[in-house]
Amino acid sequence: MLLRARGFEAAGVRHGFATRRGGVSAGAFASLNLARDVGDDPDAVAENHARLGRALGYAQLFEVSQVHGEVIHEVGAGDDPALVRAREADALIAEGRGVAIGVRTADCLPLLLADPRAGLVAAVHCGWRGVASRLASKVVARLLARGARPEALRAALGPHIRRSRFEVGEEVAAPLLAAADGDARVIDRSRARPHVDLAAIVEGQLRTAGVVHVEDVGGCTHAEPERFFSHRRDAGRTGRHLAVVVA
Repeated sequence: MLLRARGFEAAGVRHGFATRRGGVSAGAFASLNLARDVGDDPDAVAENHARLGRALGYAQLFEVSQVHGEVIHEVGAGDDPALVRAREADALIAEGRGVAIGVRTADCLPLLLADPRAGLVAAVHCGWRGVASRLASKVVARLLARGARPEALRAALGPHIRRSRFEVGEEVAAPLLAAADGDARVIDRSRARPHVDLAAIVEGQLRTAGVVHVEDVGGCTHAEPERFFSHRRDAGRTGRHLAVVVA
């Protein structure tokens, strides 16, 4: 059901990157679909959420309405999850013991951040537009302003569409190259169209922001249909994963 980052586990941070396994949804959404708005049976989605909550030990989860932007929303234990879910944003920050936050993906890169000593965590939805706008760097800056320390921050990159499958046009490649400060290694131009390495760009942004501990848990959503949902591979009719971290 879950992939985990070794560094987070060593630091005692509860977290997980959900795969598509371990749920009750059927058909295109089989089996652990965690999105409420893709046409799946609401009862199945509710049971999938309950299973994930039990696996990670939380009773309520904060999510937002993701719009491929760069808005960062901060939450606390006293907030209403339903109201937070209606907010348009692509990153969540939480402080307070036991507060769980998550982002949904099905090809985009899910990023989790945690400073266990400061009690701060973040979950970031890194679609290509978010990567181009350096959303990861902006979240790190917000965490540092809240008291996190760059040497204590841990970052985990989850399953997403990898370079070998992420074919784009120049209108996408150009802003992503700029977001990598012109590092041509993040784009494979040996084929007819550019193929972009989102993980390399995000990792570079994190390290430039001062984050020392960066871990990639692996997994290509597009190339592994038995393990992952993929919006691109499945022409939009598919489920969504959740990447969750608990403060």
